[in-house]
Amino acid sequence: MLDLSATYEVVIFSVGDTKAGTKMGKLQLKNLSDDSVLNCILWEETLNRVDSKVFRTGNHVKILGGSYNEKYNNCLVSNLELVKEAKIGLDKDERDKLFSSIVEYSNRIEEDDLRKYVTELLFEYEDKFKIAPAARLMHHNYLGGLVEHTFECLEIADCLMKNLYKKVNASYVYAACILHDFGKIFEYRIDEESGLIEYDEDFPKEWLTHSQWGFSNCMARGFKTVAKMIAAHHGRSEWGAIVDLNERDLEPLLYLIHHIDDLSAKFGRTAIVDLG
Repeated sequence: MLDLSATYEVVIFSVGDTKAGTKMGKLQLKNLSDDSVLNCILWEETLNRVDSKVFRTGNHVKILGGSYNEKYNNCLVSNLELVKEAKIGLDKDERDKLFSSIVEYSNRIEEDDLRKYVTELLFEYEDKFKIAPAARLMHHNYLGGLVEHTFECLEIADCLMKNLYKKVNASYVYAACILHDFGKIFEYRIDEESGLIEYDEDFPKEWLTHSQWGFSNCMARGFKTVAKMIAAHHGRSEWGAIVDLNERDLEPLLYLIHHIDDLSAKFGRTAIVDLG
């Protein structure tokens, strides 16, 4: 029997189309009492009745009406109650401050052409960059998540190069930190009212992944080392890397961005619940 007294945290929510042409919501909830996961389905009628803000990642909700399906592997939810509203993400002042700090790093790029490209890209897409999430679920999945993740990568890189790896080409590292996930401003879209994150359906018409966007644009402009660093930042081909770090005789810089990115993704404010 469905426990209607339980309080759940919204993990992820998405909306798709059924074969009949109607909308269907998929909602994953975590039971706050035992951390168990409940996968839910919501039909179009319910989606139209429940405020979309209820489905924001990190919200605490209660199920007011629902039943398990015949296979007992999904809960068909007919009504939800919002118990505690999660933050959407970083506020405007926080995002502005992070963006300014990233621009300061871009201005430290010594190669004129590369500095010009990175800086112009930042200002051309400033508004998109400031609100973009760094992911739907894996890390920094909130309003302003991408600027925070990018800044964390730059700070980690700067610390490593100042204290340990002083011979590393800092310009390439700063550029790769800024550009490795920049394509996510086109890959994702976030509703600034509800905080809901979806894939942009137009992105796959031109690009495969955000990594390919960064790699292709840098290669086209002759920034080959930065392009390869972006291509390798996911580490393994099965994780989405264009250059697999299991290959032999790779340039050391290719490993650096992967580990910097991974540190931020695992130890930064990785989810909306970390914002308090």
